[in-house]
Amino acid sequence: MKWIMGLGIILSSVVSAQTVKVLTLEEAIGIGEENSKVLHISAAKVDAASARSGEARAAMLPAVKFEGSYRRFSDVEPFQIQPPGFPVPYTVSPTVLNNYSLRATLQQPLFTGFRLVSNARAAEHLAQASEYDNRNDHSDLVLSITASYWMLFQTIQSKKYVDENISRLHADLNDTENLMKAGMATRNDLLRIRVQLSNAELYQIDAANDVQVAAMNLNIVMGLPLETHIQPASVPGTNAGTRHRLPLDSLMSPQGLVMKALSVRPDLQAMQSRVEASRAGVTAARGSWWPQIFLTGNYYHSRPNPRIMPTKDQFISTWDVGLLVQFDVWNWGITLFQAEQAKATLLQNEFLFEQLKDNASFDINRYFLSFKRAQEKISVANLAVEQAEENARTTSDKFKNGLATTSDVLDADVSLLQSRTNLTGALVEYELAQARLAKAAGELH
Repeated sequence: MKWIMGLGIILSSVVSAQTVKVLTLEEAIGIGEENSKVLHISAAKVDAASARSGEARAAMLPAVKFEGSYRRFSDVEPFQIQPPGFPVPYTVSPTVLNNYSLRATLQQPLFTGFRLVSNARAAEHLAQASEYDNRNDHSDLVLSITASYWMLFQTIQSKKYVDENISRLHADLNDTENLMKAGMATRNDLLRIRVQLSNAELYQIDAANDVQVAAMNLNIVMGLPLETHIQPASVPGTNAGTRHRLPLDSLMSPQGLVMKALSVRPDLQAMQSRVEASRAGVTAARGSWWPQIFLTGNYYHSRPNPRIMPTKDQFISTWDVGLLVQFDVWNWGITLFQAEQAKATLLQNEFLFEQLKDNASFDINRYFLSFKRAQEKISVANLAVEQAEENARTTSDKFKNGLATTSDVLDADVSLLQSRTNLTGALVEYELAQARLAKAAGELH
């Protein structure tokens, strides 16, 4: 009975592993967003940065601390005096062996040379940078899934065309055998088709391998098991993945896209936030050149209370309020060095920001040209497919009637296979070019 149950579990797992998932591009992106470890890590970084920002803001608020202690002292003679005429000494301060002390302390920064305010501002900008990084990681994931999805579509279509070419070669082989019987074809013609068929079958093996590799790559970026079978349901050129496409009205000029990208691209926004954080860091580093002023207050509840004389073995409460002023008179240039480090970091981030803007401009212009070229290639590829299909049809009819040679048939089959493969490649290139352009313009959400 147990082996039957075990066999059932194995069979069910095999069946589930062979189940084909038919997914649109939108569905694939949704699965990837849910499973992506990169996005989970990025979200955790956002939470950490937000917590650090809260910590920096909290440093400007009053801090309250509580202390409690107990000490046992060794026994000593009490402080006594013996006035003249008194037979018994008078105890001024008795010995208290058990000492209890409770203290609540409040400290409020009044002026710290703008250090705490600048630290809070820097932490806030860094938290914003983490949020922009999260958005950028999300757009990177969307682009990766989009590229992997269309590559899987392209390899599946390529294999389909190879399978159709093999079917045509089998039909050509049968036609050649019939023509040989009628004395209208030679054995060399038959061998040429068989060689072409063998080559096509080898290419079919490579095409099937390409499909498996593309499927595994898509499964990896989606966070699915490698053995998951994916069947793309979206078709390029039919508004697939509309949510992740760049609006056509914004494709008028790369200059307009550059201007838009400078204000909406998450990586640029993240770098700009880091520049602002560095500016605040410079102010914070210079804060030690100023005096640090704090308002302090203490509440004591002690037994005995050292402020009460003579000493009484009982709990008595007292308090104090004051100002605390701290100023570094000389620290061997530590503040100067910290300020120089902060200024150097600011300079680095400013140059990185300018470099990112230059890269964004280059990416947009490059992908804009790729997008326009892909549009033109689709028109040319469509025309080539129409011509190749008509040529394959007429050549096949002529060959059956002995009016075309084996070379003509094989050339027509190769031309049809190549034109269909080129059209699929052009359609996929169009989708990828638009996705990359949308990413470069900050519109891939």
